[in-house]
Amino acid sequence: MPSYNPPFEIHVHGQVLLRADVGFDQLQEALKPLWGYAGAKSLVDGAESAYEEEPGILFEPKDHVLQMCWTVRGDDDFRQSLDDMCMNLNELADQGAAIEVTFYDAEFDDEEQDRSAESRDDFMMLFVGPTPAAIMQVQRDMLVQDVVSTMERHFDAGELVGVVGEIDKLFSQRFDALVDSLEIGKPPRGTGGPGGGHGGGGRRPRHLH
Repeated sequence: MPSYNPPFEIHVHGQVLLRADVGFDQLQEALKPLWGYAGAKSLVDGAESAYEEEPGILFEPKDHVLQMCWTVRGDDDFRQSLDDMCMNLNELADQGAAIEVTFYDAEFDDEEQDRSAESRDDFMMLFVGPTPAAIMQVQRDMLVQDVVSTMERHFDAGELVGVVGEIDKLFSQRFDALVDSLEIGKPPRGTGGPGGGHGGGGRRPRHLH
């Protein structure tokens, strides 16, 4: 964890369904990139968010669910911790899941900054899952939901069947390409890791619920 005043408040938000055989010790090790970055000695110590109103990192063993609504102060080097966390969670996940991450510029003040200044806020989507197919399914479902939600303002739901079909074709092509790459001995490392890009259109809220 940087010793200087970190420039970002980084919010991690998501829910991951874990395999039934996953225990606390396994999860603690998988999430070490997060709680270790926060300077904690264990998941119990590091599960608390920087904001009291956020539940932090919770493991619900009865339902085999990992819940994250957790903020840490840090820098761009936290991205490597996120990548490591995703690779670890791939080994424990029962199905595909999406994790939202917001880098909130702690040094930017909307009221005090010059109008020409821009914040360094950033937003990214991470995807984890037991297989590349499980991850792609989550990505596909999210894209369909976003596209349909936008287009339903102008078209009836029944008119969008073709649009959904084209999205499915794109993901089928991507999956086929992945299978081909595996068959020729070139497994694409990080397939279950971070995905998504940069936010736009103004500042995003720090909390993503």
